[in-house]
Amino acid sequence: MSGEVPGIDVPDRRGRTGLDREGLDLTGNPRVRVREVELLSSSWYVLRRTTFDYLRADGVWDTQERETYDRGNGATVLLYDAGRGTVLLTRQFRYPVYVNGHPDGMLLETAAGLLDDDDPETAIRREAAEETGCEIGEVRHVFDVYMSPGSVTERVHFFAAPYGAAHRTSGGGGVADEGEDIEVVELPFAKALDMISTGEIADAKTIMLLQWAALSGPFSGRGR
Repeated sequence: MSGEVPGIDVPDRRGRTGLDREGLDLTGNPRVRVREVELLSSSWYVLRRTTFDYLRADGVWDTQERETYDRGNGATVLLYDAGRGTVLLTRQFRYPVYVNGHPDGMLLETAAGLLDDDDPETAIRREAAEETGCEIGEVRHVFDVYMSPGSVTERVHFFAAPYGAAHRTSGGGGVADEGEDIEVVELPFAKALDMISTGEIADAKTIMLLQWAALSGPFSGRGR
């Protein structure tokens, strides 16, 4: 029907409706009153502009607007071999970093992906298998982080898991139908840490997991 908006009145390309109602029922913070939510885009992920009243510390109510980008929540995992002193990373092209100053857009990263309809542990097992070819066993939950809280709603669940030859069941490389072309990269852990300071590893989630591994994870207490 004329005037029906995908993602609001009728399903968008991912079958969603009512995307302009997200946040209207929030009551957890009495200093925030959500007034209006405007759907700006739902081409794949969801961009909204929200108008809300915020009670400042000086007692004055202030009307503000924020745009939020909702791509769902994600999970990432550091695969490590403590005995051999190695980690298993991926390298793939990331256009957003390429257009924002990265020399070639090829980022070294821990395996990661969106949860979609899975719980975080199930999702990261799926992503590790798809990207690195490893069917991982025991996983350790490390922490959960809002990666860009000023504009992106995503919360990423961080994990770590050991890997070895027995876990490698395929060559990895990602899902070709999703446009993925991923290289699997094994590095000595000490070298990976050094690559943070040289800028060769510039991905936030990867840096966080490598530093966790050095401070309190599987490589803590080892000399460099």
